[in-house]
Amino acid sequence: MIIYPAIDIFEGKAVRLQRGDYEQMTVYSDDPVSVSLGFKKAGATALHIVDLEGAKKGTPANYQIIERIASESGLFIQVGGGIRTSETIEKYLTAGIKRVILGTAAVSQPEIFKEMVNKYHEAIAVSIDIKDGLVAIKGWTEVSNKDALTFCETVSKLGVQTIICTDISKDGMLGGTNLELYKTLRSKLSIGIIASGGVTSLEEIGKLSNLGMDGAILGKALYTGDIDLKEAVNTLKIES
Repeated sequence: MIIYPAIDIFEGKAVRLQRGDYEQMTVYSDDPVSVSLGFKKAGATALHIVDLEGAKKGTPANYQIIERIASESGLFIQVGGGIRTSETIEKYLTAGIKRVILGTAAVSQPEIFKEMVNKYHEAIAVSIDIKDGLVAIKGWTEVSNKDALTFCETVSKLGVQTIICTDISKDGMLGGTNLELYKTLRSKLSIGIIASGGVTSLEEIGKLSNLGMDGAILGKALYTGDIDLKEAVNTLKIES
């Protein structure tokens, strides 16, 4: 299982939200590039980056910073937030981003979404953010009428190879992740699943690995010190 330290960017700063609420935002650094290099030094091999402004506006707002992170860190990077056109995908892939994450586009533009999956294959991941059992979109500011588990199965059948699944109620709360959700998903899907939201301990990381998750995104717990990234990476190495 791969650990993905998360860097959420808003107005050029590394921030974290609680349950996706933009009114409950904490700024952790004015320099996301330095944050990425710190994660690399601690042993990270990959990063999960979200352009929060982009997610809200529908178009990338922090592209230059993300491009610098890709260039200076040299890590495997997946990026989401406002990616809704082929032009944006091309721009990110050209900048060295390895995987782009679609969320709103997968729900609201199904035909265009299919074209993107057919064109970019494994470079496309789908972010399935769950609120009360339904898929949330537009930076979690709206909830669709799509049943989350059914939607996971739908995108899998379309050829998507990786989904990133977040229980919004757990995100940024340091209260633990939704292990039952990931157990259910693993029993239903054969594609790559990355767990996200509320991962707060080395024990949970071990449990997610044992459930067969392909990755786990670590956010607030890294910034507060509840999880030591170097220790987490080493724990997974020992287990494997």
